[in-house]
Amino acid sequence: MDEIIDLLTEKNCCLEKFLNLNKSEFKNFQEGNFNGLDSFYQDRESLLKLVQAIDNNIELSNSHPLTGEPVSEVQRKAILKCLAYKNELVTDILEMDLQILSLIEATKSMIIRELTEVRSTRKAIRGYHSGINVNSLDEKV
Repeated sequence: MDEIIDLLTEKNCCLEKFLNLNKSEFKNFQEGNFNGLDSFYQDRESLLKLVQAIDNNIELSNSHPLTGEPVSEVQRKAILKCLAYKNELVTDILEMDLQILSLIEATKSMIIRELTEVRSTRKAIRGYHSGINVNSLDEKV
């Protein structure tokens, strides 16, 4: 049972790293710095793979035949504490992910608006340089 407690603790440690990664990158994103976006996703993927490997080890540990030793009260409390903390971390991660996605979507929308404005400004400038009547330019836009 101690092995499972150790694995749960290790899993929580990985989830803490995941949450801290989200928080630090969110600050960068708020400042308009998206340069680390690719490495951010790679780091997240690596941590998720590590969590999956730990989950597999927990499943493997649970699949061994029971030794007949009862789970002590201390072990039971430790497991419950680890599981409660894991749930707290997962909730925080999901909330942070929603904030990150919202920020990325807002930034993407702003960029699309800016590109649309640039495109119509270029059309207007081309129309001015080519001598097109302003009324026909309005019809084309």
